[in-house]
Amino acid sequence: MMPTFDDWKAHGERIAVDLGGQTFHIWTRRQGSGPTLTLLHGFPTSSFDWAETIAQLPDFDILTLDFLGFGDSDKPADHLYSIHEQANIVEAVWSHFGIRATDLVVHDYAVSVTQELLARRLERRLTVDLGSAVFLNGGIYPDLHRALPAQEALLDPEKGPVISQMVTEETYTASLLMTFPPARQPSAATLHELWRCVENRDGHRIGYRLIRYMLDRRQYAARWTSALEKTDVARRFVWGMLDPISGGHVVPRIRERMPGCPVVCLDDVGHWPALEKPDAVVAAIRASTVAAH
Repeated sequence: MMPTFDDWKAHGERIAVDLGGQTFHIWTRRQGSGPTLTLLHGFPTSSFDWAETIAQLPDFDILTLDFLGFGDSDKPADHLYSIHEQANIVEAVWSHFGIRATDLVVHDYAVSVTQELLARRLERRLTVDLGSAVFLNGGIYPDLHRALPAQEALLDPEKGPVISQMVTEETYTASLLMTFPPARQPSAATLHELWRCVENRDGHRIGYRLIRYMLDRRQYAARWTSALEKTDVARRFVWGMLDPISGGHVVPRIRERMPGCPVVCLDDVGHWPALEKPDAVVAAIRASTVAAH
């Protein structure tokens, strides 16, 4: 059973991260012992998405964090959020904990952060060695990304700020439900906890700023796609085929461009494999780390 968001955040700590003359407090959680495994979350929730996955991996040294603007990390209202900055934050958190090597598990928003990290690795600028990476549904190929109408509206420079001020738990959960298949609708209790991730520290008011990651994806599509396809890091894809945003229509491209990479197709899962079918995600993580090491 998933904990509550309040229980989840109580078992982590907020650490100070200095970036470009600014200090932000980033929520982190580290637990377990064994090979280091870093789990990075998607939009618009938080690391809380990984609660059921992490519970099944006690034999790993697990690090997870809330990106800036998410969960229990700082959520500055007038900030220009970017994927590059989030990658800087991940590197700073690794440095804080003295991590020199790790495997990765990433979902949605975090796939773009990871693609930037892979690009830095290709440029020999990444100081942490990456053993393997498991990718869950995300916009790895921006031209195949099918944004929901609500996401496009949030991205609109005029509508976005207005919509963000009007978001309620009811409107948020209604939009979120569209990304789950009919047979795997989350409970009201789960939806409430996912809302708590967002509205914590008034995060529901900055959605129009966070959604700009879609513009980053378009601008850096060539860099990030190339990094994903050329990296020497072992990759595995765990894909909810019923995801309306980055679902089954992405799999043929993955198989075409990265034919040597295993693809686990979850035929009855939508956008949230870690929430909908955590056992399958855990199995893929174990297979990926064993194969890589």
